[in-house]
Amino acid sequence: MEALKNSNECSLLLLLLLWSSLMFACANAEVHYHEFVVQATPVKRLCKTRNIITVNGQYPGPTLAVRNGDTLVVSVVNLAKYNVTLHWHGVRQMRTAWADGPEFVTQCPIRPGGSYTYRFTIEDQEGTLWWHAHSSWLRATVHGALIIYPRDASSYPFPKPHREFPVILGEWWNEDPISVVRRATRTGAAPNVSDAFTINGQPGDLYNCSNKDTTVFPVALGETNLLRFINAALNSELFVSIAGHMMTVVAADAAYTKPFTTPVLMLGPGQTTDVFVTTNQPPGRYYIAAHAYASPQGVAFDNTTTTAVLEYKNSGCPTKNGPGLPPAFPVLPAFNDTPTATAFAAGIRSPHPVQIPGPVDHHLFFTVGLGLFNCPPGRRCGGPNGTRFGASMNNVSFQLPTGLSLLQAHHLGVPGVFTTDFPAVPPVPFDYTAANVSRGLWQPVMGTKLYPLKYGSVVQVVLQGTNIFAGEEHPMHIHGYHFYVLATGFGNFDPERDAARFNLVDPPLRNTVGVPVNGWAVIRFVADNPGVWLVHCHLDVHITWGLAMAFLVENGVGELQSLLPPPADLPLC
Repeated sequence: MEALKNSNECSLLLLLLLWSSLMFACANAEVHYHEFVVQATPVKRLCKTRNIITVNGQYPGPTLAVRNGDTLVVSVVNLAKYNVTLHWHGVRQMRTAWADGPEFVTQCPIRPGGSYTYRFTIEDQEGTLWWHAHSSWLRATVHGALIIYPRDASSYPFPKPHREFPVILGEWWNEDPISVVRRATRTGAAPNVSDAFTINGQPGDLYNCSNKDTTVFPVALGETNLLRFINAALNSELFVSIAGHMMTVVAADAAYTKPFTTPVLMLGPGQTTDVFVTTNQPPGRYYIAAHAYASPQGVAFDNTTTTAVLEYKNSGCPTKNGPGLPPAFPVLPAFNDTPTATAFAAGIRSPHPVQIPGPVDHHLFFTVGLGLFNCPPGRRCGGPNGTRFGASMNNVSFQLPTGLSLLQAHHLGVPGVFTTDFPAVPPVPFDYTAANVSRGLWQPVMGTKLYPLKYGSVVQVVLQGTNIFAGEEHPMHIHGYHFYVLATGFGNFDPERDAARFNLVDPPLRNTVGVPVNGWAVIRFVADNPGVWLVHCHLDVHITWGLAMAFLVENGVGELQSLLPPPADLPLC
């Protein structure tokens, strides 16, 4: 009896400690209020001044800094001439799908002169995420960092850095990106590639009229600094290196990783990578440089290089490269260096063994790739051989509705906006990565098809790249979720052969996964967040062409497993 009494007392004490910890965390959580004014702002880059769309006149936009458990309330006022929505890339949005942001998926756009307030809480996430426009190609200039620090009562799983910097990799056009995509959509041709890449909004020393404004990161000798890399480029995966310095990866997509040291990073659009850089070189100036990883063959890409400068300050020592001498330049991989991109991705793993969700309720197999549409009669189209470029998943080229968002249609039970028959497997199996895929398979069908999931289902998806027109690495992003990447590989996925390659011990947790060029990736997650969640390639040219679908996750049991009601100020269509 005495032992039972002591056991009960210990259990009660444990519950009290857990309750106290929860109350402490809740008491220390903050609500952060921000006003974002979307507006045209004159900006000079590459010798030319033009109006770009910004938030609060800033390019990149404001950095938001919060702690795990905090709530963000962001009031958006649209003073621009275009419709706009904002997406909080990588935020789980538990039960708050109305705040996720993709246009005509979870909301109708904020019209010029309109406003909308995004309200959501950060739940059990730490690290680097970002926010960006999710309307047409506005995210080219409408984006910024979202930094999530640990709760007050906790800390990083590594020593606190001396300094930290967001490093936002971007892409610049000399004309309005909206004009670029509208012209391509009208003609069916591929859009013009960008004119420059940028680091924190500046192209850097290698471009005309740019060296006076090159981004500089001041550091001191003997420090360990945290650089938070974000690939905000519209259509380009990017290699990044720092002259003379190694980088130790400690997190990716706001999930901690096993630390590993590398001379080069590769980020697809949408991905983030946190690295430690120790300033252990002779004091001086060192370039941070980035250029494209161009995985497809025979496809035009921006072959320029953006730079920023890591500059040692207050070291008390003479600089290695003094005034007038250019900074040291790093070695970057070749544009088509797929082995380096593959090796980098393979190095990212969870820091500890994880509990892989299972058993699997939905075994899904989705092809992802390009296609070509026949030109409508009486029109001249600018794609290959007079066709129009397209893209699809499982041969369905995704079409957004225009009169109501998918989430509103689901919530209100409005018929005719979408169907729930997205195929679980390709309608016609074929040799997906063959050198010559039959031309009869090149034209997808248009549709607004969703795949339904019951709350709590365990979902495994094979994302299979195709070689239709051109094989290419596709950075695939799932809204409202992160997922374990169990394996990636080249060629056609073979369930008998490739299941043995699954990492069921410490797979990385990502929100955006690179599906290798002419290869595949296998991901797994639990459908524990009700709503309509977009799945798409984060190369914006591909989502423009239809490389997307959406999951419809049903409510579970009770209030805590159900979507919250729509906000009163949700924009009307």
